[in-house]
Amino acid sequence: MILLGALTNGLAIILGGSFGLIFKRGLSEKITNALMNALALCALYVGMEGLLSGDNMLIIILSMVLGTLIGEGLDLDLKVNQFGNKLETRFIQNEKGDSPSIAQGFISTSLIVCIGSMAIVGALQSGITGNHDILFAKAIIDGIISIVLASTLGLGVPLAGILVVVYEGGMALFASSLTPLLTESVIQNLTSVGSLLILGLAFNLLKITDLKVINYSPAIFMPILFGLFI
Repeated sequence: MILLGALTNGLAIILGGSFGLIFKRGLSEKITNALMNALALCALYVGMEGLLSGDNMLIIILSMVLGTLIGEGLDLDLKVNQFGNKLETRFIQNEKGDSPSIAQGFISTSLIVCIGSMAIVGALQSGITGNHDILFAKAIIDGIISIVLASTLGLGVPLAGILVVVYEGGMALFASSLTPLLTESVIQNLTSVGSLLILGLAFNLLKITDLKVINYSPAIFMPILFGLFI
């Protein structure tokens, strides 16, 4: 089922957010930081697990180089951040009062769980290979994040799960149309490139690096392109 990963991820956010609503007050900063570091280590494990699945090192390197050139040329990271800032300005920064609005919780959570390499790579892998492991792992991570967010941002947090299903499900359905172009070798190299991006995300979460992982994301399509000629 192509949408299984996206549905699982969305449900985890809805359940995690609903559980977070039980908390009257936000979790302590100490617990929040500890949870985020633990989730970063989980992302590190996911990335390492698929890293060596590729069967052609040259294709993987060229995919990263070409994908990065495209991403940097388009400056995808800047565009994503500008989009997020516009949403925050429109719906969040103008909010008044002590209680967060539904829009604030919804948009803040959506930006966190939708804009990232695991969402992109996981959805593509679900659609292309039928393997939902990345989105299953992301579901656990997002579920815990939603508990933390909902304890402070309220009802809008679980509602973001609906957007995740639409966003990731749409990408998975699009990716499934690429299936005729895929060989076992292409899938293995695609998984390896995607795992590199997830490792970059994990290092960022651990504050080891400050990589613009979104700018590298076009690399995920490059093994498919190379597969047409090799």
